[in-house]
Amino acid sequence: MADNPIPTEPILDAGVFKSLVDLGIALSAERDGARLLERIVLGAKEFTKADGGTLYLRTDDDRLSFQILRNDTLKTAMGGTTGVPITFPPLRMYRESDGEPNHNNVATHVALTGTIVNIEDAYDAENFDFSGTRKFDEMTGYRSQSFLTVPLRNYKQDVIGVLQLINARAADGKTVVPFHATVVPLVESLASQAAVALDNQRLILEQRALFDAFMRMMAGAIDAKSKYTGGHCQRVPALTEMIAEAACAATHGTFADFALTEDQWYELQIAGGLHDVGKVTTPVHIMDKATKLEKICDRIDEVRVRFELLRRDARVEYLEALQAGGDKAALELAYDAKLAQISDDFAFVAEANIGGEFMADEKIERLNRIGAQTWVLEGQEMPLLSENELQNLAIRRGTLNDEDRKIINDHIVLTIQMLEALPFPKALKNVPEIAGGHHEKMDGTGYPKGLKRDEMSVLARMMGIADIFEALTAADRPYKKAKTLSESMKIMVFMVKDRHIDPDIFRLFLESRIWETYAHKFLEPAQIDHIDLDHILTTLYPDEHKKLSA
Repeated sequence: MADNPIPTEPILDAGVFKSLVDLGIALSAERDGARLLERIVLGAKEFTKADGGTLYLRTDDDRLSFQILRNDTLKTAMGGTTGVPITFPPLRMYRESDGEPNHNNVATHVALTGTIVNIEDAYDAENFDFSGTRKFDEMTGYRSQSFLTVPLRNYKQDVIGVLQLINARAADGKTVVPFHATVVPLVESLASQAAVALDNQRLILEQRALFDAFMRMMAGAIDAKSKYTGGHCQRVPALTEMIAEAACAATHGTFADFALTEDQWYELQIAGGLHDVGKVTTPVHIMDKATKLEKICDRIDEVRVRFELLRRDARVEYLEALQAGGDKAALELAYDAKLAQISDDFAFVAEANIGGEFMADEKIERLNRIGAQTWVLEGQEMPLLSENELQNLAIRRGTLNDEDRKIINDHIVLTIQMLEALPFPKALKNVPEIAGGHHEKMDGTGYPKGLKRDEMSVLARMMGIADIFEALTAADRPYKKAKTLSESMKIMVFMVKDRHIDPDIFRLFLESRIWETYAHKFLEPAQIDHIDLDHILTTLYPDEHKKLSA
């Protein structure tokens, strides 16, 4: 659409076409949103010799939001990478008063109709309201004259934005002329390429937002299932990223050349957020098993009832023997001893149920003796402790039996299966490997694949150390007492010696004092005790540490 005749003499040369081609290539390669918008405006200004340019993007509520504003004469540069915000309000595509389409404004008209508008002189235009432009000119001393307004259409032919160029300049760089008719198709072509680039970037961002939301949803599902695991799923990624940052910052040693691209950082974030996603399938009574007898509820209460029945039976026996003429003093003595033994036996069983101490052979033998006692239910004599209860109470360390532990360990198998089932793009193809390797050991004795150090990525090994340190120091687990820094470090030193965790990453973990930063952020004050760092480094890395100290 043109309000006045446009000069027809050719103004194009090979350089203009080359600029357009180069700009199209640059737009397709640009990944930064602000720079992409800026390139569109600056590129269009350059080959049309425009003094100014504005880029609007269409919002979800049908407004045109200012994104980039440039004007050479007024030395105005707003939006994009300038850091200068554009304070002008968005343009309404539909009038607020009656909801009708706003065709008075040239930019909203172009957005509504998808047509190009080429105006030789805004002051002579009859179809659009340029009163605001005139007021601006009066305030600034500027003279807005020629306008070329072009829609940005995506692959669906939807208008997603508007590019507006102002005041084309003649060869002298000063005289304002109309935008030549021959340049319009080129600007239209640029707008089309720009729209595709913007739409691609928007789709990428939406895809990323969708995946981030999916990750938060899964973490939320695990959190809702178990608040303990939920905290773990937040802390392990945070600690893994701290280790990776320290590796990137290293200037000497094993990680002097270590670096991560933007894609690799995002890959690590996704892997960290989903590293325990398989736990959504783990039964809660096993995942949060606080005592050895816990299932849906702690079965120690059932056992307590049986011991109360033993007390009742002892009382009945005492009263019957007394009524039969037995010696009262002797009967009372035996009765009191029987009650004391019942109380002591139950206290032992209750203590064993907690799983706080190692169950030695003699303790297991006592459990079996206690369990072999009988009680009567509906006339049927039954063992005081069932076979399953004895097996659980005899767990030597912690609260999990072999079957429980297998179910717990299977979460990582399910994590890998779930992640490998997702069609990750190329940039995220390593997520399953990174997330699925945090229970492997450097000597190949870990699970689920029994991988050795050289068969694992550095990031997977980093997550393994983060997972272990978090588990040792976690204060929100119902089934274990949180360890102090010194206790945790002592255990991890043995794990280095036993070739369970990566020695180079653990050394980085120590020397960069990540453990200290993490402790002050996530640990209870009582857990933060003294660490003899020099002693640990000398013990594990005697030759390297001596050289470094010297």
